[in-house]
Order: sequence, then C-alpha cells, then structure tokens
Amino acid sequence: QVQLVASGGGSVQAGGSLRLSCVASGNAYSMRCMGWFRQVPGKEREGVAGIYADGPIRYADPVKGRFTISKDNAKNTLYLQMNSLKSEDTAMYYCAAGWASTVTMCDSEFWGASFVYWAQGTQVTVSS
Repeated sequence: QVQLVASGGGSVQAGGSLRLSCVASGNAYSMRCMGWFRQVPGKEREGVAGIYADGPIRYADPVKGRFTISKDNAKNTLYLQMNSLKSEDTAMYYCAAGWASTVTMCDSEFWGASFVYWAQGTQVTVSS
C-alpha cells in the first residue's frame, strides 16, 4: 500500500514562491512515476509536472520556466518548487504516483491524470 501526504501550500502574493512537498510511504517501486496536478472548482484536474525515476520531466505549458519538479529518493519525497507565481496558479494541488514501468507509460498516466495513488490536496492561493 502506498500513502502520499502533500504539504506546503499557502497564500502568497503574485511574484512570490512556494515549495510543495509530497512524502511517500509504502512500495518504493511505485515511486518511479510521480507528478503534481492542480484543480480549480468547476474545472478538470490538470497535470502540472511529472517525473519518471530520476529522468524525463514533463511540464504543462503554463508553468514552464517557473515550476521545477524534483525528487529526494532518500527521503521518498517529491517536491514542486513554484516561482514567479501568478493569480492563475491558484488551485488545489495534488501529488500522485503510479505503477508505470516505462517513460511512455508514465507519460500516459501523467497526461491522462490516471495515477493510482493520490495525496490529499494542498491549497495554493496567489493574490494579485
């Protein structure tokens, strides 16, 4: 069984920064494919950033150049560093992990938001 616990959300002014953390417990193999997602009321959950093992990284176009996804395997922790935040980044943020065993499968899970394990959300509010 895998459990994910996300934290680090908060309120910040536009242009500010936040770092989200997601601590994973359970079967470490499932941590190879992980990602961050966000959702605002009335809209579908969307992928923000995804990572497979320590390699390929995917970013949604709206966050490219501003957000950075990273992993600390020793701590079983996934991070999302968010810089130059904008009001449109306001959302509930979720981390997730999947069983994908290849980059292609991980991409499919990320862009399809079809991960198996999900953390509770952490709210990010950016005021302009």
